[in-house]
Amino acid sequence: MLAVEDIHSFYGKSHILHGVSLELRPSEIVCLLGRNGAGKSTTLKSIVGAVVPNSGHVHFDGRDWRGRRLHEIVQAGISMVPENRGIFQLLTVEENIDISVLKSGTWDKDAVFQIFPRLKERRRNRGGNLSGGEQQMLAIGRALVSNPKVLLLDEPTEGLAPVIVDELMDVISGLRKHDLAILLVEQSIEVCTELGDRHYVLEHGHIVYHGSRDEFAHAENVRQKYLTLESV
Repeated sequence: MLAVEDIHSFYGKSHILHGVSLELRPSEIVCLLGRNGAGKSTTLKSIVGAVVPNSGHVHFDGRDWRGRRLHEIVQAGISMVPENRGIFQLLTVEENIDISVLKSGTWDKDAVFQIFPRLKERRRNRGGNLSGGEQQMLAIGRALVSNPKVLLLDEPTEGLAPVIVDELMDVISGLRKHDLAILLVEQSIEVCTELGDRHYVLEHGHIVYHGSRDEFAHAENVRQKYLTLESV
């Protein structure tokens, strides 16, 4: 479904991604892990066109989308929830969702309210008045109503209370039933171990590990080398 092949991405003269390749299959959750600054967010931005790779390919549904504009890629079926959530602070929950609808399909406002009942309760509240967890729910809901085939999530559980993390994990896991493929960037090894069908690890812009759920669960050396905090 989605295949990233040997992409090299830069910020100015800084070479961030060095030949990153990964694959996402239908209805699976793939986790992308790595320390801060490893290039995880840049990988997602390179897929959706927010950062244009200097070389390589981003294949989706049989076409190469590298270099296409962000709105074209979203219309084709790839949606991203950024780390900063990207909701409109002054608009209500309903208004945030309504302006994000691109086409009819499985996901509409009622479907979002069904998986996030809290948003229905706060549908007339402004985005800026929501808690962090509610803002994350809204950000995911906004991405869903574009009816994507691929959903990119950048650190969706960061800074949230454990009870909200558990709620989001249940929702993310349940999206498989709707034929959604998910690429999940996460710092939490526990979240990835629970949700991921496969795992990639980034280090300084290079993919240094790829394994299945079972393989990653037993790859203690990988977690120690690439994912634990470095001593100073």
